[in-house]
Amino acid sequence: MLKFTPILLAILYALAMYRFSAWRTARELDAKSTELADPMLKTLTDRMAAALDLPRIRVHIYEVEPVNGLAAPDGRIFITRGFFKKYRAGEVNADEMASVIAHELGHVALGHSRRRMIDFSGQNALRTALAMVIGRFLPGIGGLIANALTTLLAARLSRQDEYEADAYASALLVKAGIGTGPQKSLFTKLEALTRTNMGAVPAWLLSHPKVEDRIAAIETLEARWSAQLS
Repeated sequence: MLKFTPILLAILYALAMYRFSAWRTARELDAKSTELADPMLKTLTDRMAAALDLPRIRVHIYEVEPVNGLAAPDGRIFITRGFFKKYRAGEVNADEMASVIAHELGHVALGHSRRRMIDFSGQNALRTALAMVIGRFLPGIGGLIANALTTLLAARLSRQDEYEADAYASALLVKAGIGTGPQKSLFTKLEALTRTNMGAVPAWLLSHPKVEDRIAAIETLEARWSAQLS
């Protein structure tokens, strides 16, 4: 029984972390967000809503400065205040912002946002269990090895989610008559938009596919769609 103790403890820890993380995320977003009210973006989200046979798509502004979009586990879509400022300054156009919203809708529709919360809790539990087990054989460095393994796993899962959300967004943008051009043009801007004043590489680059790979994946989809229509 004792040899299974780390695994049982890790499972209990994962369940506790999931519930706590979901509660804390919802509380944070409720406290720091308001519904987006922009006529041009609403016109585009209404077109996407019609393509999805939905009455409307609600988008919220999350009051933080880093440039990002996110999908909450409860299905809500958020654009950060920093991203919205880039849009208002003309660095990002309305169609490109619509592509961000479409991408986040993909995360919701494909279950990524909820699964990521579960994955985060599970990865923490796995890290704890691995550290305990490896630490018995390699005292002092078990934690480092466990952390490296779970980080690699998390990055791989995240990149796959991004490709899937990109594909969903591409299909939705085409169906809504917006097209994939804004999606691809935004990708070319993302590194500059998200780079900090200190010039550090933004964290999202570590868990997202390379820009050229994302664009290539969309163009592969476009070629497939063209072949099916010809």
